[in-house]
Amino acid sequence: MIEERIRQVFAEAGAEGRLHAVPVHGPAGAGAEEPGGRGVGIGADDPVVIASIFKVLLVLEFARQVAAGQLDPRERVRVTAADRLGGWGTAGCLDDVELSLRDLAHFAMSVSDNSAADLLLARVGLDTVRLLAAELGLERTRIAGGPRDLLESMLAEVGARDERDFAVRYPALPDDRKRRLAVLDPRRTTASTPREITLLLRLIWTDAAGPPEACSFVRDLMSRQVFRHRLVSGFPDDVTVAAKTGTLPGLHMEAGVVRYPDGGCYAVAVFARTHALAASRPTVDAAAGRAAGIAVGFLRGDGR
Repeated sequence: MIEERIRQVFAEAGAEGRLHAVPVHGPAGAGAEEPGGRGVGIGADDPVVIASIFKVLLVLEFARQVAAGQLDPRERVRVTAADRLGGWGTAGCLDDVELSLRDLAHFAMSVSDNSAADLLLARVGLDTVRLLAAELGLERTRIAGGPRDLLESMLAEVGARDERDFAVRYPALPDDRKRRLAVLDPRRTTASTPREITLLLRLIWTDAAGPPEACSFVRDLMSRQVFRHRLVSGFPDDVTVAAKTGTLPGLHMEAGVVRYPDGGCYAVAVFARTHALAASRPTVDAAAGRAAGIAVGFLRGDGR
């Protein structure tokens, strides 16, 4: 069975996987059935931590507000030392940076810039992002807060004063203590299910998640993601992938849409939880891509 093949891919990488893959085109409204009943799922309705994949919803809400004339995408924002969370993009800059709201969206999606996402969330509104999830029928999707909220939760649980202190304290914790962090528990943090994430992608790709210009904006930014080590690794070079990653200790995830030269489009959401926190990251990332490739290959009937 295709499900057993996919489980084996994750097992060989020292991980347990959750996955859902489905053709994009077909009824995609709230409560809609998968097109033709065709889909591949491994724990597709299990709750999963989505981490930075929540930025897809954030940027979608931003784009909808721009389309409605509620926000000027050219509005300037200054990213200061107090806004830096560490990591990619403006989050790791040494000096203050000024840029537009739409460039915050670009950095949040292309390099998963946490400072950019946090500032954009402050402008868009956490409650409006939550309302958007409900409007789209994502009944099991919960947004606990922005990147800063999650970071502060981790610092508090470990008893760290700041990120540098966390970097010292966290490695010294036993693995079972690390596993109990709230940010790794879908019951206590930003979470969804693989099936709801592919529904979100289908809604965006069919212009059913908002005005066409808003959906197009999100699709374009997802196509600009620089990280190419998960979903992309599971497909031939002539297949394009527009996606968003998410990463936390022991959690490797990505959701996106793959498009074949013949026009076939498939929404895929993959979530891998490693058995050991020291598991090889490249091995797990490659397994995520391989699992996605197998699932989509089955939907295409190519015998993979």
